[in-house]
Amino acid sequence: MNGLTEGIQVVDGFVWQPFAMPLVLLVVGGLITLTTGVVQIRRFPLAVRMVLRSIRGDSAGEGTITQFQALSTALASTVGNGNIGGVATAILIGGPGAILWMWVCAAVGMATKYAEAVLGVHHRVTRETGELASGPMYYITGGVPHMPTGKVLATMFAFFGACGALFGTGNMAQSNTVARTFVEAARTIGGVDVPMWVPGLLITVAVGLVLLGGIHRIAAVAERIVPAMIILYVVSTVAYLLVNLGQVPEVFSAILSQAFSPAAAVGGFAGASMAQAIAAGVSRGVLSNEAGLGTAPIAHGIAKVKHPVDQGLVGIFEVFIDTIVVCSLTAFVILTSGLWADPAYQNASGDLTAAALSTTIPGASLIVAVCSFLFGFSTLIGWCYYGEKCVEFLFGSGIIKPYRLAFTALIMVGSMVSVPLVWALGTLLNGFMAFPNLIGMLFLVGTVKRLTGEYFGGETATL
Repeated sequence: MNGLTEGIQVVDGFVWQPFAMPLVLLVVGGLITLTTGVVQIRRFPLAVRMVLRSIRGDSAGEGTITQFQALSTALASTVGNGNIGGVATAILIGGPGAILWMWVCAAVGMATKYAEAVLGVHHRVTRETGELASGPMYYITGGVPHMPTGKVLATMFAFFGACGALFGTGNMAQSNTVARTFVEAARTIGGVDVPMWVPGLLITVAVGLVLLGGIHRIAAVAERIVPAMIILYVVSTVAYLLVNLGQVPEVFSAILSQAFSPAAAVGGFAGASMAQAIAAGVSRGVLSNEAGLGTAPIAHGIAKVKHPVDQGLVGIFEVFIDTIVVCSLTAFVILTSGLWADPAYQNASGDLTAAALSTTIPGASLIVAVCSFLFGFSTLIGWCYYGEKCVEFLFGSGIIKPYRLAFTALIMVGSMVSVPLVWALGTLLNGFMAFPNLIGMLFLVGTVKRLTGEYFGGETATL
């Protein structure tokens, strides 16, 4: 198992080195930013108003689910244990500087997610079952001018999307973090050593019951639990930071300085280069907000909207909440605690976040365990839907039920594997998914620009 983990980590390190996937993400996100007139900044107030309107139920137009349900389903998969465990592993690998690169990823990612949602709605199709379907496999097939190229890219995305849903961050990484935070809470609060399979079984059964109902049940459940779980986690982390407010400026300074200079070894932390900081920050940023990954437009694309840009604006807000708010809070909690340098936590994930919060808030490990369960639960149901749409594209609708059974079984497996293996495999599959999606989007930047100009009366590239 150690040999397999090391092999995957080597390939993962190559994919996420600064001049590989991070550069592609930056180029595509930067190009969309320029051609849409920095839409993620200039139109952010409108994005907030669009989200508030969707919460009130004011969305209109054709589609399968409401705008708010689409946002909740997308947030269900993005606000997951990548926000708890993924941020922790980013710091353990790349040091405090990794967080700046996570922010950079989010800054361009808001434009990328905007474009993905716009294209998802614009190129959605009706399947033979009568249901709407969306995602990169459809906008690449329908939008890339050279048909053979489009077919190859769409097939690559669907294949790696299905693999990522079954073996990656959409499945095993979630159940693994849920199990570890549950075990940490039982140990620190109750003094009980709980086997990893116990929380693994609980999350497996809970997810399996929801998956029986398909997208309508998934969207309905996400609509109810996502806002509550985000509020619970934000309130807890903000309370911690208010108590430790004096350390925040020092942590912020460390994030800025160590993003460009090697992070020195301290305690159990072995030190990190700038390349490691970039790779860890960007890979965990994509893991969390999924901008450029191609998953979110599978949900955004079937929303009830009058124009594709309506949902694109909602996509901007999704990345902001996920990375700029939730991931940043986790990072500041971990860094102010100092436990990230403790040798006892060098192979940790969500249990590091739980321990960090517990240094100030008694019983916080239980709060993190509850949040981790809700985050993992919501991500699992969202990613199962993403994966089934990928296998449906490849093999037809008859494969969906066997896929759901396999997905559910692997939740249990993921809860018991090692942390380095599950996160390395997850980020590697994310890179393989993102590549065909981003290449396809390069062909479709003109479509995004045209739809944006149409929506805003031709005002796109003027800054």
